[in-house]
Amino acid sequence: MSIRKICVVTGSRAEYGLLRWLLREIAEAPDLQLQILVTGMHLAPEFGMTVNEIVADGFAIDEIVESQLASDTPVGMVKSLGLGMIGCADAFRRLTPDVVVLLGDRYEILAAAQTASMMGILVGHISGGEVTEGAVDDWIRHAISKSAWWHFVAAEPYRRRVIQLGEAPERVFNVGDPGLDSVRKLPLMDRDALEGDLGLNLGSPLFMVTYHPATLGELAPEVAFGELLAALDHFPEATVILTKPNADAGGRAIARQAELWAAARPGTRLCVTSLGQLRYLSLVRLADAVLGNSSSGIVEAPALKVATVNIGNRQDGRLRAASILDCGEQRDAIETTLRQALTLEFRSSLPQTQSLYGDCDASRQIARILRTEPLPRRLAKHFHDF
Repeated sequence: MSIRKICVVTGSRAEYGLLRWLLREIAEAPDLQLQILVTGMHLAPEFGMTVNEIVADGFAIDEIVESQLASDTPVGMVKSLGLGMIGCADAFRRLTPDVVVLLGDRYEILAAAQTASMMGILVGHISGGEVTEGAVDDWIRHAISKSAWWHFVAAEPYRRRVIQLGEAPERVFNVGDPGLDSVRKLPLMDRDALEGDLGLNLGSPLFMVTYHPATLGELAPEVAFGELLAALDHFPEATVILTKPNADAGGRAIARQAELWAAARPGTRLCVTSLGQLRYLSLVRLADAVLGNSSSGIVEAPALKVATVNIGNRQDGRLRAASILDCGEQRDAIETTLRQALTLEFRSSLPQTQSLYGDCDASRQIARILRTEPLPRRLAKHFHDF
């Protein structure tokens, strides 16, 4: 029996949470050999050294690529991209994978995609075809798609968009979003367990806040985040849990704002570097609203039938469930929209929320394709015209 070597690259806590169940599917398949390459924020103490979460989940790490510079400027991001390509080249040469699996749209994933494709290694890309008009992630995602041979997309409109990019329809698979697998499979924590773990009484209302720099937003990231914090100050009775942003341009300034704001309001506000997927989804399930501009408010929160207040344009272009309320970046707009999310009328509609990103079975479907689809003799792609 021929065994295929599947190298999965992960660079951040959020993306690893989406990949966890796929890693298990690959590891348990008798005809697949799992390889894990860790890079990016996973290896940075300021982002929680989340490489330890991977080890704690029982996975062996085959390669580590140090690429994250101590800078969140555009120049620093570009230099990190270059370091990532150099490190991935050495790692892929040692691992000799048959397939490199990548998820999403971050620049360290772009480094892995460019390296693998230039080395003639088949790339399987998860979550292509999506649009986030308020962030540079948008073009990065499309660039990764053009480096990939297999495409695992989350919805039919995204499948059509990847084909619109010139990719052959027979290599574009609508499998749903792997982030939803955890909604079905993880035994989520209850309120008492979370309160004991966090050392905080989870009063009502409970707000989960994740805000990343909108690299193409109208306001400077720290200004926009300041508007969000000012809006939250109009809800002094609320319990607010904030998670720190990704390593994007402007991220460190936002992280510091969040720390100072929460520290000045002990007892009802908590700022956490990384919650991990179990605690994060458990908190989302209990929350009265998810606020910010994270994709989790677009994908996971609706699946858990929780209201989302989506701020600014970072997620513009993504499919929206009825549980998502969009608003501008100004404090008045955020406050007004959050109050709408808390109304009895809106809350009564949440149980009817329909997820637009599949049926929580993406990881199994991706693993099946990795096992059964023929490997091409040559990675010679023809541009598919309509």
